[in-house]
Amino acid sequence: MIRHLVLFKLNEGVSRDEPRVQAAARAFQELAGRIPELESWECAWNITDRPIAYDFAINSSVADRDALKSYAEHPAHQAAAGQWREFATWVIADYEF
Repeated sequence: MIRHLVLFKLNEGVSRDEPRVQAAARAFQELAGRIPELESWECAWNITDRPIAYDFAINSSVADRDALKSYAEHPAHQAAAGQWREFATWVIADYEF
């Protein structure tokens, strides 16, 4: 199994209350059950306000590297990620467990 973690940081001056940000969060929330390769899927807003904290997180798992590739290339994932490119940066970690 592979754990796929993503942490999003909103760009300076961008608020999570903005309609485009809310739409992007919904797009990720709606991926649950839409991409067959996903074994598990969680995403949510961070609840802490420390300066080093990121704003939004994804915690998911897939069976193997082929499944990770399929997930990353899936049109629904590409569309959701594309929304975030407008107003956020992110970091990713993928590891086997």
